[in-house]
Amino acid sequence: MPDLDDLLDIRTRRPAAIAAAATARRKPASLFGPHDKLMIIAADHPARGALRAGDDPLAMANRVDLLDRIRTALARPGVNGVLGTPDILEDLLLLGALDDKVVIGSMNRGGLAGTTFEIDDRFTAYDARSITAAGFEGGKMLLRIDPADAGTVATLEACGAAVSELAERRRMAMVEPFISHRVDGRVRNELTTEAMIRAMSVAAGLGTTSAYTWLKVPVVRDMERVMASTTLPALILGGEGEAAYGEWRKALDLPTVQGLVIGRSLLYPARGTVSDAVDRAVSLL
Repeated sequence: MPDLDDLLDIRTRRPAAIAAAATARRKPASLFGPHDKLMIIAADHPARGALRAGDDPLAMANRVDLLDRIRTALARPGVNGVLGTPDILEDLLLLGALDDKVVIGSMNRGGLAGTTFEIDDRFTAYDARSITAAGFEGGKMLLRIDPADAGTVATLEACGAAVSELAERRRMAMVEPFISHRVDGRVRNELTTEAMIRAMSVAAGLGTTSAYTWLKVPVVRDMERVMASTTLPALILGGEGEAAYGEWRKALDLPTVQGLVIGRSLLYPARGTVSDAVDRAVSLL
């Protein structure tokens, strides 16, 4: 387990140590791991108020336990990256867990889960300047397009600006697009072939250049058609249950798919340990 006392001592008495740890971090030689793919652990859920994993609505609420799970995952062979918000990434920096890892800062976390303003997804965490200052490799943004919610346009504009600003600094812009609808007061993503093609087509055109844009997409039906809608590199995001591994394996056979970005299903596996779940995912690469 991480030493909570050490983290608290630094955060309370020596906060400048966080920036120093970022400067001292050993940078990865490449975006890709030994398998020539990206294998990223996603850990940005809590900042949106999304703490559920499996049947436990507060599974991710214990921060020390979460950090321990992330560190276990990052230490497994073949895992070469992590995606997180400043609070989590800074703890990992202080724990020395980010050397040689691809680090992606999560940018827009203002669309809190279950709120009336969820689609107006403000950039409340990292921006391109702070990602560059920390020496991280890129930034990730969520783009949910709700045809019935005018808040979509503000998110579109902000994502377009973020793509441009990251590209100016030669940093990856990881865009996670969905067509979304509010059903019984809750935002639901439309996971159909047609909806994903449309969402990806919009996301690919954001910003002043697409040179540094990557897409983060779920597995849906007819992934061959979905991935044929773009020439941009793509990463597959997590699913749930035993079937997810088979879906990831098939998606990884497609030429534009360059790896996996998986979070809760590996950090809180339905069965077995974190190490077992991560090693199984890595084996697919």
